[in-house]
Amino acid sequence: MIRERIADGTYPPGTQIPSVLKLQEEFGIATATSQKVHRGLRAEGLIYTEPGMGSFVSKDLPERSAEGSGGA
Repeated sequence: MIRERIADGTYPPGTQIPSVLKLQEEFGIATATSQKVHRGLRAEGLIYTEPGMGSFVSKDLPERSAEGSGGA
C-alpha cells in the first residue's frame, strides 16, 4: 500500500511516510512486518531515512515504483 501511494503521488517526493508504529496501527501488522516494509522500501530506493526525523519519499524515484509485492 505504501508503494502504491508513492507511485500514485499520494506521497510525493520529499514527503514523510508513516513511521513503523503508524504502519502497525493503520494496517494492523506486527512490528517485524512494519520494519520489513521500511527496509524493503529503502532497499528499492523509494525512501530514505533521516535519523531522528523519520522516513521520506526519495526525490529521485526509480522507474516503475508501483511494481512488486508487499509494501504495506
